[in-house]
Amino acid sequence: MKYYMILLFLGLSLSTFAQEVIKDGKTYEVKNEKIYLGGQDVTESLTLEEKTLIFKEAAVITEKLKVEAAAKAKEVEAKAKLEAETAKAEAVKSEKAAAKLKKEEEKALKKKEDVAEKLEKENKKAEKAQKKAEKAQKKAEKEIKKKEKLQKNFQKAESNLEKSQKKYEKLKRKGKLSPQDEIKWLDKLDKLTNKVAKAKSKL
Repeated sequence: MKYYMILLFLGLSLSTFAQEVIKDGKTYEVKNEKIYLGGQDVTESLTLEEKTLIFKEAAVITEKLKVEAAAKAKEVEAKAKLEAETAKAEAVKSEKAAAKLKKEEEKALKKKEDVAEKLEKENKKAEKAQKKAEKAQKKAEKEIKKKEKLQKNFQKAESNLEKSQKKYEKLKRKGKLSPQDEIKWLDKLDKLTNKVAKAKSKL
């Protein structure tokens, strides 16, 4: 009986208990796609990188618990099987004992099937939660890449503007610009300035 209770407890722990993740000396709790610190929901106050790392670590912990639960289930099953075989060998000594053993085995089998069914349901819940965490992680990684690309575009636009301004000032200082050339340069600088402003607004 105690082995079945252990199995049930391990199964339930995969989906009902919060996963503890230690980062930068702080212990976060991840539960239902939320991150808690000291009992407070801090999900929205964390950066995308921080959330990604914490969700990833929680998913790893969940997977580890699943593996441990599966190993424990095998161990419990082996112990239960050994106990059943020992009891059967002793009970074979008499018809009465054999009949009693048969009844106990049927009862044990029913309990085992019930526990196995419950554990399977909890494992499915844990797998679903893990898939959600992985989906959230992929989304976060996509957002990070998008921001990096926007930052790179902004830096490139700034660099182009700076180079063009230096070239314009150099040509102007040397008197190599005709009035028509100066109009073209000013138009170019204006477009580059707008491009920088547009790239900056997207960050």
